[in-house]
Amino acid sequence: MQKEFNKSEIFNAVTAVEYTSGGIVSKNIIKRDTGNVSLFAFDEGEQLSPHSAPYDALVQVIEGTAEIKIEDQSYTLEAGESIIMPANITHSVYAADKFKMLLTMIKG
Repeated sequence: MQKEFNKSEIFNAVTAVEYTSGGIVSKNIIKRDTGNVSLFAFDEGEQLSPHSAPYDALVQVIEGTAEIKIEDQSYTLEAGESIIMPANITHSVYAADKFKMLLTMIKG
């Protein structure tokens, strides 16, 4: 199984990851010790429970609408919108509807 995307090849982030019924699909674009870039597809009702990570994390919604919670503040992001989830701060992701996102995590 391919661990990350091929270099010097064009890809479409929206079509590079598919939805699965009742689940979350993720694919690594780049995976390094210093951080990762990954694609996610969330089916309606799926979520990443509250957690924290030692990385700043840039969420870019590329299809649909995402509900992001950082500490006690909730945000609704639509396709084309982004937010940075700070390192070591509790956050969660919820799919009220299906959505896809690009996640870039950079070690702080």
